[in-house]
Amino acid sequence: MPIKQFLEAGQIVGTHGVRGEVRVQPWCDSPAFLACFQTLYFDEGRTPVKVKARAHKNVVLMALEGVTTAQEASVLRGRVLYLDRADVELPEGSFFIQDLIGLRVVDVDSGVEYGTLSEVSATGANDVYHIRTPQGEFLIPAVPSVVIETDIAGGMMKIRPIKGMFDDAI
Repeated sequence: MPIKQFLEAGQIVGTHGVRGEVRVQPWCDSPAFLACFQTLYFDEGRTPVKVKARAHKNVVLMALEGVTTAQEASVLRGRVLYLDRADVELPEGSFFIQDLIGLRVVDVDSGVEYGTLSEVSATGANDVYHIRTPQGEFLIPAVPSVVIETDIAGGMMKIRPIKGMFDDAI
């Protein structure tokens, strides 16, 4: 699987005040995470923009370089902001969700291919991976006892499913 250098980080959903700030809905772990960046990008990474940001409730309030009025900011509504993966250091064993989507899900013991990882849901205790199969969608907990290996470059996730999870489907 090709790994994208620039990842979708959030979308401008409105303006804030009269000095050209925008409200950004973060598409990452938290508003605080997105507020840490000093440079983000438009146009899938082709256009860098310097930013000053702060988390505010469930959004990020952001000043973009060169945008100084509410009218200039309102034109940006709906635009997607991207981050450069080189600007992020993930903890060991952590992955960008965008890199997980599309991985083939395979049984680590039998080699049976179950399907494709199609979505990740945050549930609080642990994430839940949605696996799309010809028989429908199955949910697996993203815990070390189930998810044995994640190979982003190889496009595969090896799992040891909980007994009975796929027995009727495969």
